[in-house]
Amino acid sequence: MSRSMRRARLALDERECEEILKRGEYGVLAVQGDEGYPYTVPLNYVFVDGAIYFHSAKEGHKIDAITREAKASFCVVDKSAVVPELFATAYKSVIAFGRVRIVEEQEERNRALIALVEALSPHVAQESKHAEIDSCRLNDSVAVLAFDPELITGKRGSCVPTD
Repeated sequence: MSRSMRRARLALDERECEEILKRGEYGVLAVQGDEGYPYTVPLNYVFVDGAIYFHSAKEGHKIDAITREAKASFCVVDKSAVVPELFATAYKSVIAFGRVRIVEEQEERNRALIALVEALSPHVAQESKHAEIDSCRLNDSVAVLAFDPELITGKRGSCVPTD
């Protein structure tokens, strides 16, 4: 699964990859969709304890694909800006390779729901957050999914200075 980066001097270290995953607002999940076609979907997520968590309906293209094949990749782009005078884009990105699973264990599911609500609605009143979490716990149509990375790589655009 590990392929060496062609332009290794642009690689980000593990710490920087994790920081990008922690501060990212959304990422793109890529799975094997219907008839073997790639299926990509942008998702809100949270990175907690080395796993990427997101929520989903319990039915649909994404769940069908994950049930059929757990292997996936997840991409987050950070600090992207076109630099016209250099004919380039300044960016940092992370791609994680791993497997997606439906979170069944209640304690992990609760931790993920709390982390998602806190990350996505930091300025919302606590009572509203608790109501939303309780609704998700009771709502049979909400699935919590975990993406467990096996390999995380990161890269910066060639016009981005090293930190």
